[in-house]
Amino acid sequence: MKNKFVLCIVGVLMSLNVLGASQEKKPTLMILPSDHWCQTRFFMTTWDNQGVKVKTADYQKAFQQDRELNQVISKIGQLLTKEGYSLKDAKQETKAVFNRIGEDNVTMSTTSGSTIAESPLDMIKKRAKMDILIQIDWTINSDRSVTFTLEAFDAYTSKRIATSTGTGKASDEIIPVLLEKAVKSKIKDFDKQMDKYYSDLNKRGREIVLTVKCWQNWDGNLETENEDGDELLDVIQKWLKKNTVNGTFNLSDATENFAQFEQVRIPLRDKEGDALDARGFAVMLRKHLKSECDLTSKVMTRGLGEAILVIGEK
Repeated sequence: MKNKFVLCIVGVLMSLNVLGASQEKKPTLMILPSDHWCQTRFFMTTWDNQGVKVKTADYQKAFQQDRELNQVISKIGQLLTKEGYSLKDAKQETKAVFNRIGEDNVTMSTTSGSTIAESPLDMIKKRAKMDILIQIDWTINSDRSVTFTLEAFDAYTSKRIATSTGTGKASDEIIPVLLEKAVKSKIKDFDKQMDKYYSDLNKRGREIVLTVKCWQNWDGNLETENEDGDELLDVIQKWLKKNTVNGTFNLSDATENFAQFEQVRIPLRDKEGDALDARGFAVMLRKHLKSECDLTSKVMTRGLGEAILVIGEK
């Protein structure tokens, strides 16, 4: 009897271990209509990117005026939730961001007035802090079937990481239901593509871009040497080697006043277990330069995956 009891306990523990492994936390998603879908339905807006007029999807208008969109996103969201993903509310996040765009709320240097422009989509990504952006496009065919394209993008790098297309069976059911049935037959393969990508991120780190600049009125630059004879750029590279995953980064371009680091692999989470983005990583570097070199610097961002550190003042 005692042996049976021990075997039972061992079996329960093994089951819990297997369950824990299978329930590894999946990334956070947000679902939005594709740019093509928005363009064909005239849900587009124009924003000023430092003097250049750029057209982008007007998600707020789409959510307000298209009756199918909310239902479609809800149906697709339910399928992905069943696969273990967490979802951000696209409608509410979009509403908050577009309300903010209407205000005079830009990041700038208090000295020079220099600004960093962000697209509405970048602002949505930064506010919602999703890992993956899902875009859905669909077309209603003459026989009442629906053809769809589902694409997943890394919210930090905008790289396409998964895609799925298909056509469902013709039916008289409402469009959201038709689309749900068509996507359901492809969702397992779509999930595998995303899971493979995210597993790779856990091993190799998340990829960001880090740019280091110098304010024009600062009396130093990246070639300024410390007491040990190391230039400031050397100090930054040593810090990056210690704080990136496997010391992975690429110095793609550098002058005495500018350094561009690409393919910078950062941990998915910081020491406190919170999601780490490009801004958080750049803030870590800013604090290091302050404590080790007594340098003041300013952190600015473009979306989640690109940070600009400007040395010399705030």
